[in-house]
Amino acid sequence: MFDTLLIANRGEIACRIMATATRLGIRTVAVYSEADTDSRHVQLADEAILIGPPPARDSYLRADKIIAAAQRSGAQAVHPGYGFLAENAEFARACREAGLVFIGPPAGAIAAMGDKSRAKQLMATAGVPLVPGYHGLEQEPEALQRQADRIGYPLLLKASAGGGGKGMRVVENPQDFPSALAAAKREALSAFGNEQVLLERYLRRPRHIEIQIFADNFGNCVHLFERDCSLQRRHQKVIEEAPAPGMSVELRGQMAAAAIAAAQAIDYVGAGTIEFLLDEEGSFYFMEMNTRLQVEHPVTELISGHDLVEWQLLVAERQPLPCIQEQLRISGHAIEARLYAEDPLRDFLPATGTLQHLRLPEATAQIRVDSGVRQGDRIGIHYDPLLAKLIVHGETREQALRRLRRALDATEVVGLNCNRDFLRRVCDNEEFSGGRIDTGFIPRHQEELLSVPGPLSDEQLALTTLYLLLQRRQQAQLQAQDSFEPNSPWHETSGWRLNSHNYHHVLLRDGDREYPVILHYRPEGLLLELPGASLEVSGSLDPDGGLQATIGGRRCQARIIRNGLELTLLQKGVTRTLHLDDPLYGVLDLQGGEGSLIAPMPGKIIAVHTAIGAMVETGDPLLTLEAMKMEHTINSPKNGTVSDIFFQIDEMVEEGVQLIAIAGEGG
Repeated sequence: MFDTLLIANRGEIACRIMATATRLGIRTVAVYSEADTDSRHVQLADEAILIGPPPARDSYLRADKIIAAAQRSGAQAVHPGYGFLAENAEFARACREAGLVFIGPPAGAIAAMGDKSRAKQLMATAGVPLVPGYHGLEQEPEALQRQADRIGYPLLLKASAGGGGKGMRVVENPQDFPSALAAAKREALSAFGNEQVLLERYLRRPRHIEIQIFADNFGNCVHLFERDCSLQRRHQKVIEEAPAPGMSVELRGQMAAAAIAAAQAIDYVGAGTIEFLLDEEGSFYFMEMNTRLQVEHPVTELISGHDLVEWQLLVAERQPLPCIQEQLRISGHAIEARLYAEDPLRDFLPATGTLQHLRLPEATAQIRVDSGVRQGDRIGIHYDPLLAKLIVHGETREQALRRLRRALDATEVVGLNCNRDFLRRVCDNEEFSGGRIDTGFIPRHQEELLSVPGPLSDEQLALTTLYLLLQRRQQAQLQAQDSFEPNSPWHETSGWRLNSHNYHHVLLRDGDREYPVILHYRPEGLLLELPGASLEVSGSLDPDGGLQATIGGRRCQARIIRNGLELTLLQKGVTRTLHLDDPLYGVLDLQGGEGSLIAPMPGKIIAVHTAIGAMVETGDPLLTLEAMKMEHTINSPKNGTVSDIFFQIDEMVEEGVQLIAIAGEGG
């Protein structure tokens, strides 16, 4: 038995583990980097220990520092969460050698499944079906090219030592294989310290189905049904649900039996997930095993009624599983949506910034919110950009989906780009609503899901202008109260003017679009003269910033967050950011000059593919930027000559800085 648990992780998963540990009366210890000094997981823990500077390699990936922190705090057990050292066999072994209980499987099981090539060989021996591919140790580019040509295209390149879409490339033809292989190996080495890759035939429209298994130290192994994780971007999951739509009892039984066979083949203990690809004909293939808790585990908890972290702690204390297979039942349907700091319109590039405003749905019996951030937190470049997970439960999938829509509508994020509006569009998609999903869903519906917002509606313009008026009234009232003559007519906020009809001009900008608005004060109320209509408006501001409005005789509500001249409108699951054109402040031009290239996000330069004086053509790769352990190649936007390169390999850059200058036409 242990009474003190150190959590070797950060953010949302650290907070989630603490919730269960605290409920069970277990004292919690957090570790944190200098970037996380004021983080939520640090504040929630009973004790917190600093382990290093912001880069993960110097803090959260330092097994020696984490073990030293556990010993210093008196912890008897370590929970790795997911990511970082969660699937590191050496860390699990080091914990046990230090006399600490590792909340996870034996090191041998982690090692067996951590090497994807070895895992495929083990699964083949256990009779688990595999996708045709190459999982061998020969890693010379020429040998891998021969294997790729044998398997056929399209082909999937995958890092042997990791997951999460890192070190993964889809190759459509032989000509693209060398460059894709080099990029996959670089990314794999950066993320996992191992550049080995494996090759698999790429299935065009598979579903990503995973089975949650649990095993104890007494030979018992059960499954807690399946999750459908097909909705992905950049090979990373976005929306997960349980059970899988359209899953038959027979197919569920076959996949669960294969998952349990996979776990038993390596003498597994603890929580694990066997991931399969399910093709259109109903055949399934082993993909990988995650020897840890999954990000999407809450949907399994909601349909099964069991706390998987509690099960982990029980198994680590060498207690038997709380249930046998026959006692486990599916109850209803659960869906999880991952709220990320990212820009869907820029290929889901990670976003950084300060959470100027954050409002998440209120937790209920049907809505669960797992988050590790709070309003005012800074989202930087060093860690995963997950802001929160919204998890809903319903008696049916349709009911759960309705609740997810409402939860997203109640979610408000201002200060950086996020994927809330994208998730909301997914929920409204007819194919998704009908449960017809596969791993190619997002690319297939890209035009619909990632469309650039159209012009502002009259209602959106009216709400924004009304907010400005009401905010000015509040400010005028406060000034009047603080003055020597609070009842003076010069402090009147109703629009009164001596011998004249009063009106105000407001100019709002949305990118290149301009929206001039004239606000008329009249005895019977306010009239907005908009580009497309004239509307009578009235309303009030709530203490928490909400706007209650009546526009053209129809009641509606919204929230508007102001930051200087920037106004963010949040209404009906849509976020629009406008700029108030105020001559007192001028307009700030953040665009680069002619021929310049701007960093799309903060990151590190890991490769420069050109030189000063080089002639380049549109689309030529110029440099490669690494952020959030993912590579992003910056290509030339035009023909011309490279006139300057402002950064070199290993230098850090901030979002918006000029990286390279291209002059003239290249001829």
